[in-house]
Amino acid sequence: MARPMGPVRLRRTNYLTLFIGAVLCLFIIYFLSSGSSSHQAPIRKPTKAKLIPNRPPVTRYNLNNVTITADPIGNEEKVLILTPMARFYPEYWDNLLKLDYPHHLINLGFILPKNKEGNAATTALQAAVTKTQKGPLDKRFKSIVIERQDFDAPLSSQDEGERHKMANQKARRAAMARARNSLLFTTLGLETSWVLWLDADIVETPPTVIQDLAAHNKPIIAPNCFQRYINSETGKLDERPYDFNNWQDSPTAQEIASKMGPDDIILEGYSEMATYRALMAYMADEKEPRDLEVPLDGVGGTTLLVRADVHRDGAMFPPFPFYHLIETEGFAKMAKRLGWQATGLPNYKVVLSSDLPSRRTD
Repeated sequence: MARPMGPVRLRRTNYLTLFIGAVLCLFIIYFLSSGSSSHQAPIRKPTKAKLIPNRPPVTRYNLNNVTITADPIGNEEKVLILTPMARFYPEYWDNLLKLDYPHHLINLGFILPKNKEGNAATTALQAAVTKTQKGPLDKRFKSIVIERQDFDAPLSSQDEGERHKMANQKARRAAMARARNSLLFTTLGLETSWVLWLDADIVETPPTVIQDLAAHNKPIIAPNCFQRYINSETGKLDERPYDFNNWQDSPTAQEIASKMGPDDIILEGYSEMATYRALMAYMADEKEPRDLEVPLDGVGGTTLLVRADVHRDGAMFPPFPFYHLIETEGFAKMAKRLGWQATGLPNYKVVLSSDLPSRRTD
């Protein structure tokens, strides 16, 4: 027969042992956690700021603060002179250097074709630029950009007879418009107040031409372009009108346009297309003041001063038929559609090289 078990006695718990064990556990946990954080820190991807040191600051411009006034020198307004150039004329560069507008306020831009003639012109232009920019400080320009066209010339021959054939004008002037637009869109600065379009064959202007034209405070203003030549009848030096793209429209021209297809253009200065427009080239009158103004519906590009905000508004040189107009004449039409009126100065003369044809229609 089994004996009944006696009462079971439990061993009294040693509190000191429990305390030491707890402290030891806490130490182990602390050691493991601190060791993993100090020796196994996660690898963080470097920030973009560290990868790109010396990040330039953000620059803010308020175009409302760019002044365009009748006193451009007094307000230190920056002028951008743009020239499409197929041939370099030393007289053109000499005339440019004679401008008494502060040269540190003038930026220059050139675009030249990708052909043999363009290569020669580029070489000559670069030599002139280098000499000027290393010369006296007051003759140096603020900046100079030289570009080459990224498209081929539409005509294989630059012979004057080919260049001025009526059949070649649409393609030729479309290419010229593309060149002007390329030059404009890549050089127009945020601080530019005025854009002076000056053709490469313009060899004589008044030294004050920029401030003279700006003084009229017009959005688009064109002087009258003439060519000096030896008159075969008198044997003396004479001058004749040259740029026939500065004109006032006529009912005849509008009627011609109304009968044209959408891709046709009106060309001025050709007997095959008599428009009977009033040409500023024939409005010069020595008895009238030099500052006489006339409104224009079409403009040429020999010498043309344009407020920069006209171009910023979107007025460019259409290389396509725009209301049956193209290039500079199309520009005048586009600007007018945007609310900007062109003005002409029939008695303010500029002169181009004397070895070119007497009639200009581009």
